[in-house]
Amino acid sequence: MHSRPTPRIGGVAIFFTLALGVVFAPTTIVQSYLGVIIATTLLFLVGLSEDLGFRVSPRRRLLAVCVASLVVIVLLGVWLPRISMPYFDLLMQYWIVGVPFTLLITAGVANGFNLIDGVNGLAALTAIGASVSIALISLQAGYDTMAMVSMMLAAVIFGFFLVNFPFGIIFLGDAGAYTIGFVLSWFGIAVLIDSSQVSAWAILLTLFWPLADTVFAIYRRSRSKKDAMAPDRLHFHQLVMRGLEICILGRKRRRIANPLTTLVLAPFVIAPQVCGVLLWDHNRAAFFTVLAFLAVFIASYLVAVPAIRACRQRPQEA
Repeated sequence: MHSRPTPRIGGVAIFFTLALGVVFAPTTIVQSYLGVIIATTLLFLVGLSEDLGFRVSPRRRLLAVCVASLVVIVLLGVWLPRISMPYFDLLMQYWIVGVPFTLLITAGVANGFNLIDGVNGLAALTAIGASVSIALISLQAGYDTMAMVSMMLAAVIFGFFLVNFPFGIIFLGDAGAYTIGFVLSWFGIAVLIDSSQVSAWAILLTLFWPLADTVFAIYRRSRSKKDAMAPDRLHFHQLVMRGLEICILGRKRRRIANPLTTLVLAPFVIAPQVCGVLLWDHNRAAFFTVLAFLAVFIASYLVAVPAIRACRQRPQEA
């Protein structure tokens, strides 16, 4: 969709600014923040290798996320404390259950941000909304230091957003997408560790879009008997972009359809995050809200596919 080479190293600025954030982080969490940054370094370098043309398979990138999370767990001695489900939360206290579940969640979020990084501004907008949402939840829970750090992350990503949207002067790249997703997942875990009244489902709502896209992509590929890690062009944002081209704008208008896709999807991305903030300590309501948004996500996808096909066939029928 770009007619000239475009740098894919937006993640470099994001990572080094986050690393510099150690200097500005509240003293009470400097050690914890530094531990997350040390672990993120490994993931950043793997993603940067892919961005610079050294082929790193999706499985190896996913493995890097798991290794990075293990580094955090070893350095800080913590993992996802609960998923706000009766009885199962008791099992989460044991590392044999809690650690694998933590690896699954952090890998899902990090990989999810990489999957939605397909149109200008979408991944950055989602990450900014998630950062601000986690900050607002932290404030309501009395965790002021995490609110400060989350807003710092939002500011870092906003700097990238200004040169990525609408025309894609620079791309986030794998290094940026994995870094953002990984750090956000651990910020969410930190809130759950510090504040027992915060619902895990509310935190999930702040990260709903990348997780929903990841889960649905795995289901879609497994149903088609394809490798779950194999790339395709059937992500929600790709359908919307092609729908805009085929049904409204006309072909060869991708330069317009690309950023317009982010604007179309913005309400769907932000709505779950707003609900997460409002329902931060209402566990049951947050749980059913997750189910409702998941139903809307799937229904919208299933409606969009035949609608786009119908638009594509219209000129042929004429």
